[in-house]
Amino acid sequence: MDQTCSLESFLNHVQKRDPHQTEFAQAVREVMTTLWPFLEQNPRYRHMSLLERLVEPERVIQFRVVWLDDKNQVQVNRAWRVQFNSAIGPYKGGMRFHPSVNLSILKFLGFEQTFKNALTT
Repeated sequence: MDQTCSLESFLNHVQKRDPHQTEFAQAVREVMTTLWPFLEQNPRYRHMSLLERLVEPERVIQFRVVWLDDKNQVQVNRAWRVQFNSAIGPYKGGMRFHPSVNLSILKFLGFEQTFKNALTT
């Protein structure tokens, strides 16, 4: 990604990379809109590809969870563990495997958690 790109160009890049992850793209838009003025005044962070590292998880693990429900029926759900940044210690968070959850939602939650953890450490 070009270090001199505009906010819209950066957001379009994120959207094109993962076009079906609307929840994640919205979270990135909200955070980057807030951070962009600071990044324009401090270009050294952009030269270190900080933005690209912030919006790309270090690791995404997808697996299945097989479980028995209350009616004694076997259920199979997809599950994910999204891990964004281990710079200040071990990854935090858990996993989710509800049928309504998708990778976009988990990337959004992990992205948001990165900032919460940074502020409480």
